[in-house]
Amino acid sequence: MLRTLGAALAATLALTGWTGTAGAQSPAAATPTPTLACPPALPVSGQVTGATTTSLTVTYWMLLSPPCGYDPPMVVSLFTDRADAEQWRNSAAEAVTGPERSGTVTIGGLLPDTAYWFRFSDTAGVRDPYVIGGPARTLPTCTATAKIDSGWPGGFIATVTVRNAGTEPVPGWLVSWRWSGDERIQALWGGVAEGSGPDVAVRNASYNGMLAPGGSATFGLLVAASVVPDGITPSCGR
Repeated sequence: MLRTLGAALAATLALTGWTGTAGAQSPAAATPTPTLACPPALPVSGQVTGATTTSLTVTYWMLLSPPCGYDPPMVVSLFTDRADAEQWRNSAAEAVTGPERSGTVTIGGLLPDTAYWFRFSDTAGVRDPYVIGGPARTLPTCTATAKIDSGWPGGFIATVTVRNAGTEPVPGWLVSWRWSGDERIQALWGGVAEGSGPDVAVRNASYNGMLAPGGSATFGLLVAASVVPDGITPSCGR
């Protein structure tokens, strides 16, 4: 009988955590550390808000602070290929923002008429995994605009203006566009026609190819057409 009561008492003490040593008790289960839940928002975002022939301006917003986001300043890296941007390789240029959580940063030393993608990282090298902005294109050094001066049934006269939007002289230019209908150039002045069919190309004349920064040149054309187009959309190269 006593042996049975002793066994029952030992079982009861074991269930209550008593080990038989004064003051000793089984340790309590550890309290789990709460997990921080970050809000469903991008920690940093931005967009290109300005361009020149050799620079892009990025406006940025740092929406979240650590541990869910970043503290300024941030590094803006540019890439000329989206695959390079995705892999963070072959960065073409970088710039560091100011101490503000929102603002603008201008990245210079870029190539004219070139597409760029941008990404963010902090100055400690932590790369933002979300935002790949772009493509955004720098302005071409040479730009061209066209104006139809007058039209009549069967034809029209147009003037094309070529401008140097860069900071260096342009030694020569080539303007091109594609006709949308049956247009045919009958006469041309201020340039030399190249190309054939619907694809038109006009190169500078011997006297108006050199354009200083901010300078311009014009050429005109007499065109035969069954319908006068709404406009001409030329592009300029070299």
